[in-house]
Amino acid sequence: MITLLIGDNSFEIERSLSEITADFDGDVERIDGSNLQLSQLPDLLMGVSLFSNARTVVIRDLSSNKAIWLTFGDWLTRVSDDIHLVLVEPKPDKRTTTFKSLKAQATVREFQPWTDRDTLTAEKWVSAESKKLGFNMDKESIQTLVRWVGVDQWQLFHALEKLALVDSVSVEIIKNIIEPNLIENVFNLFETALKGDMDNLCQTLRILEQSEDPYRLFALLSSQAFQLAAVANASKSDNVAKDFGIHPYVVSKLEPIAKRIGKSSVAKIITIFAATDDDIKLSRAEPWLLINRALIKIANL
Repeated sequence: MITLLIGDNSFEIERSLSEITADFDGDVERIDGSNLQLSQLPDLLMGVSLFSNARTVVIRDLSSNKAIWLTFGDWLTRVSDDIHLVLVEPKPDKRTTTFKSLKAQATVREFQPWTDRDTLTAEKWVSAESKKLGFNMDKESIQTLVRWVGVDQWQLFHALEKLALVDSVSVEIIKNIIEPNLIENVFNLFETALKGDMDNLCQTLRILEQSEDPYRLFALLSSQAFQLAAVANASKSDNVAKDFGIHPYVVSKLEPIAKRIGKSSVAKIITIFAATDDDIKLSRAEPWLLINRALIKIANL
């Protein structure tokens, strides 16, 4: 039996792998495919154990081993029926002959990471996982946790493990014991600028400068500006959340802001971000200085 686990969602891959190995009554053989030698394949794929007829062999990153990967498809028919071969390949080249052979002969499970469009999926997952960990969360707490942490399953799972230790979960508890992700911090930063709260804006920027990458932070700020523009220019018949993949909660927070500052100010904000983007790409100044200047301009609109 051959199973191929692929994709960038390492959480789901590791969970799937754990389920496979948990069902095996014996020692799982774990192999680093990047260091595997051709001479080792016969024993790995066709050899039998002295102590058991069944074997589970897990090989990671074999595709990085070009010397073996190019011809590995020819070995697939030689895998013993008593062996469960599990290949873990986050980013295999799907154009190769070996991958096409695996797709035809193996059980393929693909796990892609969640994006902002998967917020509802994340919320359903959080609800199910919290029950597995022995506690329940109401809808508001679930939505808050996903907004606070983001849709990365590792971070969500670690947050749930922390919450499992408290007597009861609430929005206040989540904000007190769970570290917010950068996206939440960026939203608060952008909202502070839009309110013209200069003191808090400067203080928040100083804190973020100590730990965050300016290029990533500016990309997230630009995304917030785009979302604001989408909300500001939407008609009553438009479904902004669905059309642009924006979480309904974000839309609900941006709508009153868009109405308060008006389309003309939103257009000026987009212009500021476009000019700052050019300045950053052309290295006209330090990125943090350019980000500071852009947000101060927005706060002064």
